[in-house]
Parts: sequence; C-alpha cells; structure tokens
Amino acid sequence: MRDSRSSRGKKRIQLDGEDFYIDLLFYNRRLQRLVAVELKLGRFKHAYKSQMELYLRWLDQYAREPGELSPLGIILCAEKNREQVELLEMDASGIHVAEYLTVLPPREVLHQRLQAAIEAAQARFESGPEP
Repeated sequence: MRDSRSSRGKKRIQLDGEDFYIDLLFYNRRLQRLVAVELKLGRFKHAYKSQMELYLRWLDQYAREPGELSPLGIILCAEKNREQVELLEMDASGIHVAEYLTVLPPREVLHQRLQAAIEAAQARFESGPEP
C-alpha cells in the first residue's frame, strides 16, 4: 500500500506488508543515535505520537547499530498544543514536538520568544545534567 504523499527522499519501512515513510532520518554523531523527523501541517494531533512511536520502535529494532543509543523523534507542527504534549508525556517516549513558523512574527514577539528560549536554556544548563 503506497502512501498518498510523495515518498521521494523519505525512509521507507515495511510492517506487515504495509509501507510507511519517515519524512527525514538523520544520524547525529555527537548523540550517537538516529533522529527521525516528521513534518506536519497545522496543529499537533495526538495520533502523531503513536505514529512516531511506531517509527522509533522499528528503527530501534531494525536500524540501530551496536553501541548506538535509542533513536529520537521530532515532530514539527505549525502549532504545538502544549497541554496535549504535556499530558502525553512525549519526552518520556523520546519524542519532541516543535513548532515551525509559517509567517515571521512581529519583531517584538520574535524577541520575546528568543529571550524566553535563552532563559529556559540557561536554567537547564545551571541545573546540571538530568539524573
């Protein structure tokens, strides 16, 4: 069964005779793990988590090499739906959700978002590594 989207440049995996396509697949040398990226239009939907979990489990079982860490997943959406992402405990599954911009926001909003990201990164850095 073919995905209705173009499969050019995507990583094809097969399960039970059905084809699935990971939008982007990278290997991060520093993290020593595969990173699967799914690009989504519009708002985050909870079904995206199970899709990514399927991909990550397949990669873990069939594509991970000895000495590599378990793969990570990134879902890029136009809107993140923060409460759903928190309730689904995405980080515990090795899945991260990020927003992409469809239109550049006003300068003030962009400045506020960048400042908030810097402060969050500094707080994580100062708290040290996670246990």
